[in-house]
Formats: sequence, C-alpha cells, structure tokens
Amino acid sequence: MPPDLSRCGFEQLSAVADAVLYEGYLLYPYRRSSAKNRVRWQFGVLLPRDWVESDSPVVPGVSGSADSWYQQTECLLRLRQPGASVRVRLRYLHLQRKQVQEADREDGGHRAVESLRTDDGTVHLTFDEAVPREVDVAIPLDDLLLQGQRTIPVGAAAAVDIEPLPGHAGRVVRRREEVRASTTVAAERLSADLCRVRVRTMNTGPAPDPRAARDEALRRALIATHTLIGGAGVEFVSLIDPPTDLRTHVGTCRNEFTFPVLGGEPPAAPVGSRGPRGCGTGPTLLSSPIILPDHPQVAPESPGDLHDAAEIDEILTLRTMLLTDEEKREARATDLRAAAILDRVETMPPEVFARLHGAVRSLAPVTPTTAAPAPERPAWWQEGADDGLSPSTDTVVVDGVPLGGGSCVRLRPRGRGSDAQDMFLAGRTAKVAAVFHDVDGSVHLAVTLDDDPASELHTWYGRFHYFRPDELEPLEPAGSPDEPPAPARAAAPARHRTDSETPCSGGR
Repeated sequence: MPPDLSRCGFEQLSAVADAVLYEGYLLYPYRRSSAKNRVRWQFGVLLPRDWVESDSPVVPGVSGSADSWYQQTECLLRLRQPGASVRVRLRYLHLQRKQVQEADREDGGHRAVESLRTDDGTVHLTFDEAVPREVDVAIPLDDLLLQGQRTIPVGAAAAVDIEPLPGHAGRVVRRREEVRASTTVAAERLSADLCRVRVRTMNTGPAPDPRAARDEALRRALIATHTLIGGAGVEFVSLIDPPTDLRTHVGTCRNEFTFPVLGGEPPAAPVGSRGPRGCGTGPTLLSSPIILPDHPQVAPESPGDLHDAAEIDEILTLRTMLLTDEEKREARATDLRAAAILDRVETMPPEVFARLHGAVRSLAPVTPTTAAPAPERPAWWQEGADDGLSPSTDTVVVDGVPLGGGSCVRLRPRGRGSDAQDMFLAGRTAKVAAVFHDVDGSVHLAVTLDDDPASELHTWYGRFHYFRPDELEPLEPAGSPDEPPAPARAAAPARHRTDSETPCSGGR
C-alpha cells in the first residue's frame, strides 16, 4: 500500500519555500542595467564538482551562500505510528538564457542583439531567466531503514524554445543546458522511536571547462536549491531549540551548505502558560540555503514577492512607484517577473498599501526575569521622553549586577523565539558598549564580542550585537546596585529605535 502523504503539510510551507526559491532572483530596481543584477544566483548554488574544486576542495559551511557541488541535510524524526513514511521534495531553479535575435531581411536569418523594439513599441531585452524545477520522492520508513539509503536521479534535459516576435521583427530564443544531479535519502535508527535522516543532493554533471567563467558554469547548476521534508506518522525535531533529552543527538547532525528549520505554524502555547510557544518538534522541515528561524512565515500584509534579498515591502514598493516611465519600460522588457511586480504595484489598492506600513508582532506575555525593571518614562512621542538617557553610562541590573558600558558578560540567547543568528553566539563572552531604551519601553544592550578582531572597528562605527538583559550573564561578582558602573567605552549616539529597526545579531 502506498504511503498516505495527504497531510505532509508542504502546502503550509509553499509561500516561504517560494521566497527562498526566488531570493535574489531579480533585484530592485528590476532592470537589466542595474549593477545589482549583474551579480545574481548567490544562494544554494550547486555547480559541477570539477568546476567548483578546480583549485581546491570546498570547505563545508552552515548555509548556502558559497558555491558548492553538494548540499547535505541531517535531521531527527520521531516515529508516531506504525507504517510511517518520509517524503522529500527537492526544489531549485534551472538557468535559462534568453537571447533576442533580430530578423535579417536580406538572407532570412537572425542575428543576436542586446535589445529589439517591435512595431507595437514593445522592447525585448536579452537577459538570463530561470525555470523552477521540483522532484518528489516518498519512501516507507521501514523500507528506507532496511535498505539504508535510496538514490533518486535529479535533473533536467537540455532544451531550446523559440518565440516569434510580432511583425516578423525577430524572435526570442530561450536555451537551457542539461543539468545532472542525484539526491540520496538515508535513514538510521537511533532508538525505538527516533531516527536520523540524511538528504544529500549532488551535482553530478561535468563542467564544459573547469576554468570557465562562473556565468558559463551556472548553465549546468542547480540554483536556490532547498529541500522540504515531511511524511506520515512522523514528527521532526528542531535543530535550533530541541527538547532537552534530544540535544546530544541533535549535536551529531551534520548540515552542510544548508540550514534546516521546522516548517508550518508554531504550536499554540498551552492554556494559562506564560512561556513562549513551541515544543521543539513539528510536522515538516524546510532545509534552506538561507538562515531562517523555526516556523518562518511570510508577513500576511505582503501582497506578493519582490525577489530582493532581505526585502522590505513598503520601501521597495515606494521606490518602484518612483521609477520613471523609461525605467518601467526597461524593467518590463527585462523579465516577466519584473513586469508582474510593476503591474501589482501600479494597481495596488490604497488599503493594501497602508497595511505595508508595519505591524507589531513582538508583544508577548511578560515572563519572570532576574533583570531589574526599567523605570517609568514618558511615552516616546511625548516631550521629555529622552531626558536623562545616556547609552554610554546607563545601566540595567541583572542578577544583582549593574550592567553598562564596559561590563563583561556571557551571551545566553533565549531558546524559542530568539534570532536564528544568535544561536551561533551562545556561550561566547562579550563587552557591553551601551544600553538602549526602545520605543516600546524595553531595553537592549549593545555588545561587542571579545574574540572578534574587528570589535574596536565595530565600536567606532556603532555596529553592535543587541541582546535583552535576560539574555546576558554577568561575569562580574554581584555587588550593590548603587555602585558606579565600570568605565564606559565609546558608544553610538543616543537614539530611539523604531519598530522597523528591531535589533538582531546579523542579517541576510
């Protein structure tokens, strides 16, 4: 009997997975002439091995912002019922060269051109496009455990599509090279109800020339490669914040050039609970070349993709509105997805645009903390709200220790709900540079890492990692809160952050 995979939950991941697929596909201002669009295809790129390693072997990384020839995901799953099965969906982009050719009236042939305007006024531009590809495999878990692994051929055949242009002016030729790859799914039982699953995708095709330019090698690459993993009768364990009893097993998982996170909606907090939502497990997994948190979501206010790395819908929409008519014509001629963005922006109802201005989603029940509460202050829009604030000399008391500029701390980022980047800083020591009061009344401490060789430079420019008081462990003995703080280091000027400037330790 084939496995029942009707509830794999991939549908809940579709919006986020599409955002990953087209991350950086087309960058504002969405025109071929934009310098940003001359460096594309930066995430999850799996190139032929002989091209990638023409100089030296690749060094495994945490996420897929470096070129590689393979991508490996390892995760833990719990068995919840007999007859469980695993489903793997591999998704990637296949490069397509769009070449505009002008008709030669004399010999009846065609010649390649960079642009061509037809009699109806439409401009056609030569530009690289991409075709989305997807491969699914479903395997009963018992079969996979018995066999140890199963390999599935992946790839796409070479093809040429020809589109005649109106008035016999010429044609558009879209050409795709063959892409060869394979995906191997393996499983290992760790206990009666716990398994480790490995998904490894490799580009197995040859490069035309190991010394060829990257643009040429991309013709045979898998681009924006990512994997969805689900199943029936199983649940997946968070690799960011696993249940306590599984942390040792999670530590043995090896993920290379990809970052697996739980997919779908986070579970609701138990009734009466004041703690964060989540239980460290979920029904699906998204293994992404971009670092994400567990249960990533596309903002409900977002009306559609903008294909720009770290896109901010309101800003990009406003800037797209300000394109000149000539710039809009070029954007439409550059790519069909660019034309779709323009159409959506130009027809956006006012109420939809108004919703892009922002929404507060960070409010949560107050949890007990060892940090002393901040004193009452006027609201940020009221006169005097900034009076008495001094980031370089202010302090906040944590575990009886006043922390301020110059204080030594150890970083203890929260588990569930923390920034995905913060997990890489857990346990490291740092020095507090300043104390900032947010517009919502909360407090964040700006810190520089002790082992960061550029810490003095970051201090000079005011570029810090930001943590809440309850995420810091003082490295100084507790004393009287009335004791003066340690001498302050230079810090960024005092300011209030807006809701759109939520601090984080890194960005995409």
